[in-house]
Amino acid sequence: MKKQATTKTKKINDYKTDGPGQSIVSEPYEAYGSYVQDPMSKRTIVLMGMQGKHDFAQIKNDNDFISIIRNGIPKLAMTHLMDIADISLIEMANIIHTTDRTLRRYTPTQKLPQDQSEGIVEMAMLYSRGEEVFGSMDKFKDWMNTQLQPFGNKKPKEFLDTSLGIGMIMDELGRIQHGIFV
Repeated sequence: MKKQATTKTKKINDYKTDGPGQSIVSEPYEAYGSYVQDPMSKRTIVLMGMQGKHDFAQIKNDNDFISIIRNGIPKLAMTHLMDIADISLIEMANIIHTTDRTLRRYTPTQKLPQDQSEGIVEMAMLYSRGEEVFGSMDKFKDWMNTQLQPFGNKKPKEFLDTSLGIGMIMDELGRIQHGIFV
């Protein structure tokens, strides 16, 4: 007589429980379901001057910025970041691919288009990371305005107009933080 092979499919209820109503499967949600804002996201929000603003209160990590970008960020966030980063209106217009005249027309609470909002958020994240790596915003701004060999003897600030450029600067900040100099 031939024995028939049986396969058993496990269901979520088949997993071991840690106590009444507690399964191992639910443990990650229990442990991480209610998390706090990560320091980098908090600093990014501060650099844009948006702490305490309703739309930004729900941001806990990078993923949460997506809905903010899609809805647009207020011009006020851009202006605040410009002041902190020492970026002129003309420079910012070039970075986010518009004209300074167009930017002047926006009211402080008027929301920027998605592509421009994304550029502002990426810059705020970059400046947040730079401040973390260099220990001060002033040191990071000096570095951003220095011609550097890894950037073809150009200033890192010249690469702020593309996501790829911002990524290159972020990569270089990671190398600096870990003591890897090329």
